[in-house]
Amino acid sequence: MGFDQYHEPPGELPDDVRTFARMIASLTEEAEAIGWYEQRIALEKDEQARAIMENAQEEEFKHFGMDLEFLLRRMPKWRAALQEILFTDGDIVKAGERGEKAEDDS
Repeated sequence: MGFDQYHEPPGELPDDVRTFARMIASLTEEAEAIGWYEQRIALEKDEQARAIMENAQEEEFKHFGMDLEFLLRRMPKWRAALQEILFTDGDIVKAGERGEKAEDDS
């Protein structure tokens, strides 16, 4: 069994760090799956097949959101930064700069 999400010996890492690594891997996998479905949906001509793929993509997106929320609950600085960026209007780069400041201030 591979453990390519680890850069240090897994047996030496605390449980919470191994859980964190697994959730980061899961978040990445969900994001990849969302992208793969987007490509498939763009090319699929069969309406029912496309509907099934769209439904599957929605599930992947939900899982991505749950993975992200799990991580944010354990990383208050990340939450502080993302609250300045996500679900806001205006310039995204400026929001990112505000997010960096919020992370530094937390």
